[in-house]
Amino acid sequence: MDLQLILDQINSELRPLLGTSGGKVASYIPALARVSPLQFGIALRTCEGEVAQAGDSAVPFSIQSMSKMFSLTLAIRSLDEALWDRIGREPSGSPFNSLVQLETERGIPRNPFINAGAIAVADRLVSLGDANVELLALLGRLCGEPIRIDAEVAQSEADTGFRNTALANFMKGFGTLDNDVATVLDVYFQQCAIAMTCEQVACAAGYLCRDGRHPLAGVPVLSSAQTRRVNALMLTCGTYDAAGEFAFRIGLPCKSGVGGGIVAVVPDRLTLCVWSPALDATGNSLLGRQALELFVAKTGLSVF
Repeated sequence: MDLQLILDQINSELRPLLGTSGGKVASYIPALARVSPLQFGIALRTCEGEVAQAGDSAVPFSIQSMSKMFSLTLAIRSLDEALWDRIGREPSGSPFNSLVQLETERGIPRNPFINAGAIAVADRLVSLGDANVELLALLGRLCGEPIRIDAEVAQSEADTGFRNTALANFMKGFGTLDNDVATVLDVYFQQCAIAMTCEQVACAAGYLCRDGRHPLAGVPVLSSAQTRRVNALMLTCGTYDAAGEFAFRIGLPCKSGVGGGIVAVVPDRLTLCVWSPALDATGNSLLGRQALELFVAKTGLSVF
C-alpha cells in the first residue's frame, strides 16, 4: 500500500474545497478567529516508522482539545484506576462545553474529553506537580522535538473562557476539584494552546497504535490495557457529540480540537493527523473529517 500516494490523492481531492466547504473557524477564541481557513495538512506515521505527509502538514496549529488525549495519558500513568473516582467514561451526547449534565450528575463530568472532564483531569495533574512542564516534556519526548505553548492563544483562551470558568466553579462547588479554580484553569488554557504540526502529532500519538510503546524509543508509555482504554474513549467520546457519526463513517478512534486538527489511530498499523481550521457545527474540522473518510475508503483500514 503506497501511503504517500494515498495522502497526495486526498490532498489533491480536498484542496479545491478550501474556502467553499461552508465551515467556519473557531471565532469565539479571538486568536483562532484570525487563522486562515485556506489550509489543509495531513500526515501519518506507521508502527514501523514509515512517514508520509501532504499539504500544510508542517504548519504549526493550536491543538486545543487534542491535548486532552496527552493529559489523560499523564493522569492514567500516575493514577490508573483512581483517576475515574470523579470522572465518567460515557459519551455525553451534548456540546463539549455544556453545563447541563454537570448539574443533573452532581458535578461529575461524563468523560475526560469534554471540557469539564479535561478540567477535572487538569486538577488531578495539578495535585501531582507542575502539570504543563510535564505535559510539554512528554510531548517533546514522544515526537523528538521541543514543543511550545502559544502564549497569545493561551491568553485569548483565558480572556474569553467564561463558560469554562463556570464549569470549573460548578465542579468545585460539588467537590469534584481539589485545587484552586484559577490554578486549574491556567493549566487547562495553556494545554489547549499547545502548538504542533500534523507531522509532530502523528508521531507523538504513535504509542496509541503500538500497544502503549514509545513511537521512537520503544519503551512503555502506557500499558497495553491502558492504551486500549484511551483508544476506546477516543472512539466513543473523542469527537464530542459527533462521536457516533465518526464511528459510523470512519470507524477509528479519533480525537479532535477546535483548532481544526483530528488525530486518528489504526491499532497495530499507524497514527494519522489531519488539520483544516474550518469547523462544522459540532466543532470538528469539516475537511478533516472528509479526509479521514477518504483515507478509510482508499485503504480499507478500520477497527470494524
